[in-house]
Amino acid sequence: MEIIKLSALEIGEKIQKREVSVPEVVKAFYHQIEQKEKDINAFITLDEEQAMKRAAQVQEGIEKGIYTHPLAGVPAGIKDNICTKEFKTTCGSKMLENFTPFYEANVIESLKSIGAVLIGKTNMDEFAMGSTTETSYFGVTKNPHNTDHVPGGSSGGSCAAVAAKECAYSLGSDTGGSIRQPSSFCGVVGMKPTYGTVSRYGLVAYGSSLDQIGPIGTNVSDVAAILEVIASYDKKDSTSIQRKDYQFMKALHEDVKGMRIGIPKGYVGDGLDDEVKEALYNMAKTYEKAGAKVEEFDLDLVKYAIPTYYTVASAEASSNLARFDGVKYGYRTEKSSGLEGMYNHTRTEGFGQEVKRRIMLGSYVLSSGYYEAYYLKALKAKALIKKSFDEAFSTYDIILAPAAPTTAPAIGESLKDPLKMYLGDIYTISANLAGLPGISMPVGRDTKGLPIGIQLIGNCFEESKLIQAAYTYESLTGGGK
Repeated sequence: MEIIKLSALEIGEKIQKREVSVPEVVKAFYHQIEQKEKDINAFITLDEEQAMKRAAQVQEGIEKGIYTHPLAGVPAGIKDNICTKEFKTTCGSKMLENFTPFYEANVIESLKSIGAVLIGKTNMDEFAMGSTTETSYFGVTKNPHNTDHVPGGSSGGSCAAVAAKECAYSLGSDTGGSIRQPSSFCGVVGMKPTYGTVSRYGLVAYGSSLDQIGPIGTNVSDVAAILEVIASYDKKDSTSIQRKDYQFMKALHEDVKGMRIGIPKGYVGDGLDDEVKEALYNMAKTYEKAGAKVEEFDLDLVKYAIPTYYTVASAEASSNLARFDGVKYGYRTEKSSGLEGMYNHTRTEGFGQEVKRRIMLGSYVLSSGYYEAYYLKALKAKALIKKSFDEAFSTYDIILAPAAPTTAPAIGESLKDPLKMYLGDIYTISANLAGLPGISMPVGRDTKGLPIGIQLIGNCFEESKLIQAAYTYESLTGGGK
C-alpha cells in the first residue's frame, strides 16, 4: 500500500519495524506535494532539503534507540502562526512575510523530542482571522475534495494538507472553531483541547483567552496520539494548567454504553442544512444502538455566542496586534514620514482588510465611551454561557452538535458578506468562550460529494471521554468518509 495513504500511527509502526525509512517517507510526501500543491496551496513555506536532513537525523536516532515513540519520523505540517526556528512564521500576512523566529513554540519542542519531522508551514487566514482561508496574503487554499470550494478556516491549510495526503498529520489553532470547522469541511479529524491543556507559548496570539493549539489527523487514534505529545504543563505560559493525566491513547476503546449525550435544540433549527441535520441524527442513532442515551435539551444562552465572541475576540486582537508597528520586526513601510506616519503606513500596508476590520471593531468596543456597553457586557455574557454549559454537563456526558451549518461553501461566496461568514461560526465558538474541549469528525458526504463533519463537545478536562466516544463511532461506521 502507498505509504502516504496510511495513518500517522501506521506509518510510524512501519518505520519502527524498519519496513520503510524516514527519508523514504518524507520523500513520498514531498512527491505528493509536488503533485497536489499547485492546485491546493496548503503550504506557505516548504524546505525539502532541510526536511530530508532532519529525516536522516531521526532515522539515525531510531536505529540507535533514541526515538521509540509511535510517531517518530512521521512528517507533520504546522500552522503558520506557531513559531519555528527553521521555517518562517508569517501568520498568512504581509506584516510577517519574511519573519523567522529566534525561538520555538513549546509544541514544536515537544514534537521534535519524540522525533517528528516538520515538513512545512501551512496556509491560514491572516492572523487566524477568517473562516475560509481566503484572507491569507499568500493566496487562497482550496478544498482537496473540490477545488472550487474553501477548506474552511482559519486552519484551512493544515486540514487541507492532511486531506490531500501532503502530510501525515498537522497542528492548527482554534480560537472560535478554527480547527473543528475546517476539519469538518475537509473530512479529517480535528480536536480543540480544554483551554490551558496545550501550551500557547510560541503561538502568535489572536484572542489570548480563546486561542488553543490542537491536533489534526486522518483518524481519532492519530489525534489522540498527537495530543498526548503536545499536551503538557508549561511554566512559560501563564494560562497553562497542570493536569493529572495526559494519557489520551488509553481512551481508544469502543464503549459508549450508559453514556448520556445531549443535542441542543437551538443547534438543529433554522439555518442548519438538511443534509447536515440528517447526518447529525444518523450519528445519534448509531450511538443509541451502541447503548448511549441521546436526547435533545435547551441551551438557550448560546444564541448570544456570536456577538459575545466577536466582541471579546476583536478586543483582544486589537490589543495583541498593536505590537506590529514596523519598529522591532516584521514589515516596515518605505513611506516613512515621522514616527506616527511610519506607524500608520506600516499597518495600513501590512494588514489585510479582514484584520483591519477586527482591529477597528476591537478598538471601538474598548474605547472609553463604549467599554461598559459592549466589552464588559460581553465578558458577563461569556460567564453566563460557561454557566449554562456547566448546567448541561451536570446532566450529559457529551454534547453532540454540527460543526458548521453547511458543507464547504464555494470560493468567494463568504467574503462577499463578512457577517454571513461570522454567523457560520455559530456552532463552534461557544466551546472557546467556555474553554471546553471539542472534536470534529467526518460522518458522510452531501449530494455534492463534500464532507459533512459533526462535533462532540465535552466538559473541561474530559478529552478522554470525547476520544472514547469518537473512536466508538469511527469503529462502528468506518469513520463516515
